[in-house]
Amino acid sequence: MRLLIVEDEKRLALSLAKGLMAEGFAVDVVHDGIDGLHRASEGTYDLVILDIMLPGMNGYRVCATLRAAGHDVPILMLTAKDGEYDEAEGLDTGADDYLTKPFSYVVLVARVKALLRRRGPAGASPVHVVGKLKVDTAARRVFLGEDETVLTAKEFAVLEQLVVRAGDVVSKADILEHVWDFAYEGDPNIVEVYVSTLRRKLGAGLIKTVRGAGYRLEAR
Repeated sequence: MRLLIVEDEKRLALSLAKGLMAEGFAVDVVHDGIDGLHRASEGTYDLVILDIMLPGMNGYRVCATLRAAGHDVPILMLTAKDGEYDEAEGLDTGADDYLTKPFSYVVLVARVKALLRRRGPAGASPVHVVGKLKVDTAARRVFLGEDETVLTAKEFAVLEQLVVRAGDVVSKADILEHVWDFAYEGDPNIVEVYVSTLRRKLGAGLIKTVRGAGYRLEAR
């Protein structure tokens, strides 16, 4: 899943981005409200972490503008302010949740995951079954038959991209875009490394390479 952080405190933004990437999210960061509005309007994000006190355009206006344009991306607002009026104003503009600085990183991650779970399409199950493989994307657990397989955050994120589109070909570029981020400048073959690791853990026949196109998850 891809998150956007709109936060002008650069050290805080970097710290949050590093932590959330370690949780398996792809994260982009911008430092002012106008850039934040532009990026969030592209519709490629699963959740926006939005500071209120921003240069260019404050978080209230960014949130209200997104909602007025019909964007329903979950928004978690951050602010150094405190008080019922500020919270009410943030929620009135369409924010889904509100966190006052200083906050616990553990609490922020819990709020992010809760918002993402609530956003799931009505009636859609977070559990995907492909042959003997069962992947619970809400609990982030993987089973082969009755046995649980422990994956790292990045391994799970790569598998998630394949399992939600089981039977379809998923390109390496698609996986890079959703599991890493737009600014990733490392070796694109990193995807092959993680696919290889998943094959070792889940079985060689589960993930097929479609030469020149990408990968396909198939029932075993």
